[in-house]
Amino acid sequence: MALYIWRHPKPLAAVGICFGQTDMAVDSRKLKRLANQIQRFARLHQLPKVIWVSPLQRSLKVGQLLALQGFQCHVAPELIEIDFGDWEGRPWEQIAKQEIDEWCNDFAHFAPDNGESLQQFFIRVEDWLSAHIAEQVTNTIAVPILTVGHAGWINAAKMIDAGQKVPQVAADWPRSVAYGEVSILELSGL
Repeated sequence: MALYIWRHPKPLAAVGICFGQTDMAVDSRKLKRLANQIQRFARLHQLPKVIWVSPLQRSLKVGQLLALQGFQCHVAPELIEIDFGDWEGRPWEQIAKQEIDEWCNDFAHFAPDNGESLQQFFIRVEDWLSAHIAEQVTNTIAVPILTVGHAGWINAAKMIDAGQKVPQVAADWPRSVAYGEVSILELSGL
């Protein structure tokens, strides 16, 4: 089963800010551009007009624009980005160096206060992927899944699909995909 996941457009105030679940606005032109890109891609590759999005506006609004073009839009809270807890919405420079060092040194298990660890995040991502794979098993034909997601979620899904473990140190975390870029996963490694 193929998963096509586009990273949302770049938020307006993202530079230097720690944001995972912070709901940040995006330029409406960039939202429309990504929706049109997905529409063309789906038509070209004869993919279903069904899109899954997170409830954060940088993902949700793309889904809403696609719904105006005839797509079925499903909002899934499980697709939301990692929760940075008390770090959310703060400039990185205002987060204590000691806390960031603790996170980098215990990357899998450290969670900012009121936040989510990478281990917890991976479980959430894998649960969503597994649930959709299980749905596909009941169908006679595997139906591709189209989503608009977040960089951390995409990286986690790619690692899970490749059978990789949760990174133990920050240096093992892959580079983020570009805004608006599509990643295609076969979801065979689950």
